[in-house]
Amino acid sequence: MEYRREIDGLRALAVLPVIFFHAGYESFSGGFVGVDVFFVISGYLITKIILSDLEHGRFSIVGFYERRARRILPALFFVMLVCLPFAWRWLLPGDMKDFSQSLVAVVAFSSNLLFWKESGYFDVAAELKPLLHTWSLAVEEQYYLFFPVFLMLAWRIGKGPILLIMGLLTLGSLVLAEWGVRSDPALAFYLLPTRGWELLVGAFVAFYLSSKAGVAPRRDVAEAGGLLGFLLLVYSVFTFDEATPFPGLSALVPTAGTALVILCSSPATAVGRWLGSEVAVGIGLISYSAYLWHQPLFAFLRHRSLTEPSGSLFFAMALTSLFLAYLTWRFVETPFRNKAKTSRSLIFGGASAGLAFFGLVGVIGHVTDGYFGRNPDDAALLIQKTARETGRSKECWEKLRESGSLEGACVLGDDSKPLTFALFGDSHAATLANQMDLHARRSGVSGYDFTYIACSPIRHGSDAKNDANSRVCSDLRRDFFDRLERGGLPRTIVVFARWTLRVERSRFDNGEGGVELGEDDPWIVPGYLATGYVETLGESIKSSVMEMIAAGHRVVLVYPAPEMGWSVPLQLVRAVQYRGVLNDHDASVSLDVFRERNKRTYRILDEIGEHEGLVRVRPAEFFCDTYVRERCVGNVSGLPLYYDDDHLSNFGAGFVVGEIMKHVLR
Repeated sequence: MEYRREIDGLRALAVLPVIFFHAGYESFSGGFVGVDVFFVISGYLITKIILSDLEHGRFSIVGFYERRARRILPALFFVMLVCLPFAWRWLLPGDMKDFSQSLVAVVAFSSNLLFWKESGYFDVAAELKPLLHTWSLAVEEQYYLFFPVFLMLAWRIGKGPILLIMGLLTLGSLVLAEWGVRSDPALAFYLLPTRGWELLVGAFVAFYLSSKAGVAPRRDVAEAGGLLGFLLLVYSVFTFDEATPFPGLSALVPTAGTALVILCSSPATAVGRWLGSEVAVGIGLISYSAYLWHQPLFAFLRHRSLTEPSGSLFFAMALTSLFLAYLTWRFVETPFRNKAKTSRSLIFGGASAGLAFFGLVGVIGHVTDGYFGRNPDDAALLIQKTARETGRSKECWEKLRESGSLEGACVLGDDSKPLTFALFGDSHAATLANQMDLHARRSGVSGYDFTYIACSPIRHGSDAKNDANSRVCSDLRRDFFDRLERGGLPRTIVVFARWTLRVERSRFDNGEGGVELGEDDPWIVPGYLATGYVETLGESIKSSVMEMIAAGHRVVLVYPAPEMGWSVPLQLVRAVQYRGVLNDHDASVSLDVFRERNKRTYRILDEIGEHEGLVRVRPAEFFCDTYVRERCVGNVSGLPLYYDDDHLSNFGAGFVVGEIMKHVLR
């Protein structure tokens, strides 16, 4: 098969933006499209090889999988092997369990399925997962299971019907992807059915170039087409960001750009010469290993840093990933791709042994809950254990999601006892559920758990994304206020939410290096364009609470829990690992910063006024200016009050719930 230097140069254009995107460089906000470039390249090259073999009557499915094993597995297994001791030494049990599950997923060619299912509210920050990037390998591996077999079986019916079927599959996959980015973004991002069209675009390019129609275009057409494709890629890298709906119709930009570069570039064109330069080709040759190395390096760097590492440190790690990639390409990839040095039996035998080994290690890490031979009384492990005890919210949310109404709500306490309260709110309210369940059982009462993801306990308002969760939230809130009107709710209603994020709409920056990850809040309130967002939201909160009081209910209004800006358990563990001891100041934030951040939120809640049926509980009174002067603490006696940067841990919730239950039981 003819070697095209510009394809290796195109790989460099794919891998470098991915690396810089994962390093957090804002100018490479669309660097994630490098994965899409890889998909198109893979679809092109794989199809080109298969077509050549089929046309010459030498295609072998066993030979195909042997080539894939030689290309993918040696470097992958080597990187995973190097990761093991660092993961065992540096990752906490919960993170080690997650890492172990990812080992199993990698060898089962299903990383994309794992990370799709893990994506959500309780998921560890993606940046901290050493093997997160293997999701794209899984997509390609799943594609390899079907596409070669399809071509082999369909070859006898001719290229025309094959192209028709491919066209229908491509269109269907693209339509599904566009639907997915609107309805289930995680599904659209991770799964083959919504990514397959990108690989098929590359396959179409291979069919075209292998046909009689695939003659070299005129010089001016080739120059223009190659330049346009290159500019589309550059545009995607520097203008797309995490808010871009992806991989729906937006992904046509980088995929079309890649296809144009492959179709039009050659050593005779300017783009072909750029991509065929020694530097670009050199980086392209090691691009696979560079892709494998960069994420573990960045993830372990973040695990070992007290604050987000500096840009210069990330740049050093990026260079390190390229250096390790060269060594891996030179001493691992190249020897195993040489059939004269490594036989087919050695490849398949080694692949089987590697799959079995990493699968076994992953299973052991999972069944031991990530302790994996480590002392469970170690201070760092105790921090993680305390932070992980967050209650049962995921199961209860699933019931609400399935039922679409409050009929599916969990019961807190003994369900044979009188229903005396309802907990109503979002995931911040859900953090109280476990402790309220314990208190209710001890007191011989019960209550409803009316909490759901990002679901503020107010009548009016909605999530601008209008995704599946926001639609469930709208249904649940409608059901709640319908029940309120019918008199179908318990006497006391505990109302709690992340009020501050709703009011300010921006993620929290504590001014000390702790910056909360994630998009700004997309909540909207009807009529806010006319009267102003904060004022309209404030009126909605006030009217919702007053509606509950007017219906004869006692309302326990819980004010905001202080936000931390950084993962409290992770900060505490890092402090233990660096100093060996903890103090109350660790993972704390300034009281002045808390007051400034919550000024408008407190004003809204205070303006509800004093009413006989209203009591207030302020978490800040337990955590701020108590253990450390002028600070809001994230730990007490070395145990985390939060399980991430803003959700209370079960331990932290205990401080607040004791006060709440006094009013519930009154």
